[in-house]
Amino acid sequence: MERLRQRLEAAEKALVAFEKLATLKKPNDVERDAAIQRFEFSFEASWKAAKQYLFEIEGVDVGSPKGVIRSCREVNLLKDEEAILALEMVNDRNLTVHTYNEEVAIKIYSNLHRYYDLLQKWVKRMKCKAVE
Repeated sequence: MERLRQRLEAAEKALVAFEKLATLKKPNDVERDAAIQRFEFSFEASWKAAKQYLFEIEGVDVGSPKGVIRSCREVNLLKDEEAILALEMVNDRNLTVHTYNEEVAIKIYSNLHRYYDLLQKWVKRMKCKAVE
């Protein structure tokens, strides 16, 4: 349980940093790129917390982000529509290496507020269920 607690703490800290930039209405290029970077590490911390949660609490050992998301839906950590959005989030996360492309960066940034909300709910649910 100690490893899960550490993973959840890391995810919560990442989300605090992410929130500051994900909700900007008209970011400049630097703010947009910083928000995308914070999205990357918030996503990484959150899916790894979910992987640890699944292993320690549910007894499920899954290795990939998409596999973790599907398993989280199966154990009711994510609703169907949230799982669909989470899978889209993985796709955008994989595109972040191409943010030098202005169109890609703008597209990813336009989704960040929804991703922030989803990551926040996901981490909160894991934390609540882990202490039950």
